[in-house]
Amino acid sequence: MMKTMPLLLTLSLLATAPAHAINAKYREQLERSGCTQVSELQGCDIHKSKAENAKAGFVTDATPAATQAAPAHGKASYQQQLERSGCTQASELQGCDISKSKAENAKAGFTTTSTAPAASTGSPYAGEWIATFPQTGATVAKIRIDAKDQVWVNGKKVKAKKSDGGLMFRDGMVSYFIQGDRRLQNQDYWTDTDAGSKGPINAQ
Repeated sequence: MMKTMPLLLTLSLLATAPAHAINAKYREQLERSGCTQVSELQGCDIHKSKAENAKAGFVTDATPAATQAAPAHGKASYQQQLERSGCTQASELQGCDISKSKAENAKAGFTTTSTAPAASTGSPYAGEWIATFPQTGATVAKIRIDAKDQVWVNGKKVKAKKSDGGLMFRDGMVSYFIQGDRRLQNQDYWTDTDAGSKGPINAQ
């Protein structure tokens, strides 16, 4: 036991050494880019120059003193990006892209824009949907729902019922749920009871 103590101490010192190097490099990137840790979370790119980030609205001045005001300015720009993209802070974390338009994000299922035409048919569920694996984005199933809430999964008609404020249906061991209130974001999902897996359903 006594012989292994020096070895363990050496290994622990080696393991902590890279963290200081990474922190120093990160600090240099912040200084060079004009970003702060806060503004980086809002979109400031530490791999770009101060001038580039200033042009994007994250840095108001190239001087160090002005970097204190950068987060507030960046936040305003970030808010504009949210409004333009149709994202929210929550949906951005789930994949909504603030650099894209509302229409593009609606197509990916992150805004209610794409569901507005469906609502005009009298059914909030009508349209084309796709269920995917959250880790890979691979397709689990393609879903079609008509104006009478009739459902087809991968071309096969399945029974559907309204429950818990949404439309529920099943194909084999996989059950699907689509939220009826289209103002609610990211409430559409599938569950495989056999595999114990779950993932999102997005409007097409």
